[in-house]
Amino acid sequence: MYVNIHTHRPTPDAICPSQAGIHPWHAARRQIDMQAMMQAEMIGEIGLDYAAAADRRVQQHLFREQLAIAQRLRKPVVVHCVRAFEPTMEILKEYDLPGVVFHGFIGSPEQAATAVGKGYFLSFGLRTFRSPKTMRALRQTPAGSVFCETDDDPVTIEEIYGMVARERKTSIEQLAAQIMDNYKKLFCIDE
Repeated sequence: MYVNIHTHRPTPDAICPSQAGIHPWHAARRQIDMQAMMQAEMIGEIGLDYAAAADRRVQQHLFREQLAIAQRLRKPVVVHCVRAFEPTMEILKEYDLPGVVFHGFIGSPEQAATAVGKGYFLSFGLRTFRSPKTMRALRQTPAGSVFCETDDDPVTIEEIYGMVARERKTSIEQLAAQIMDNYKKLFCIDE
């Protein structure tokens, strides 16, 4: 069984945690749906996107508001972060969250190490393979901090696992076992 930590198209062949939250692209146009957040397994995708047209202050306010809800509900968050790594990290340290996953991580090995150093997870998908610096981050990130995802790309989670396993020089089975362990750690699942 694969874990697809962030997808817009859940499938029965993978564990796809439900998510609710307001994407930073829509920061000015939406109201928080508390009922949906209470029912979801994770709060997300939320965060900052400084390449988007949405006002940065509005994004920051909404991000903080949703992080406070996640903290209160004791739910992990799925973070969208584009050209805003340092501000995202600054805001995250204000909260005591049960788990943080940087979805679709695109960044440098140094940024990856900073996030992992805080106990955060990094999720890699198809876009990872378009960025040489992110490929280095993928290879260097400790296995205990890695997730895979399809996001909204037209690939299967099995394909992503295969690509990530090849790049990390491991088997799909070993990667799947490690990601399952990471999933159990994120959701505090004891066997």
